[in-house]
Amino acid sequence: MPLKGPVPILYVADIEKTIRFYCDVLGFRCANRFEGWASLQRDSAEIMLSLPNEHLPFEKSLFTGSFYFHSNDVDALWAQLREKVDLVYPIENFEYGMREFAIRDINGYILQFGQEISSP
Repeated sequence: MPLKGPVPILYVADIEKTIRFYCDVLGFRCANRFEGWASLQRDSAEIMLSLPNEHLPFEKSLFTGSFYFHSNDVDALWAQLREKVDLVYPIENFEYGMREFAIRDINGYILQFGQEISSP
């Protein structure tokens, strides 16, 4: 049985501000929403946002990794975003064969964007 995803659900304190950031700055669109929850999409990438609920304690957004997005043109994405976002590291080539950069969203989540480096 094949799996699809995963699709992360990010807990946020202000869902309206987060939707605006992902849509206005990162180019996602709000595909679906109801009170306290939203599904955002860009191309084949999907992220869900949720206000905290009573089942989990929530003081602030917390995730100990990053969310990695593959791109077909990471340089164009870098040019589009670099002046608009909180930068973690600028675009660079890595020895493991990826060209990438990383930012923080308005909640502190780290988002990485990368493209495989073509062999000469």
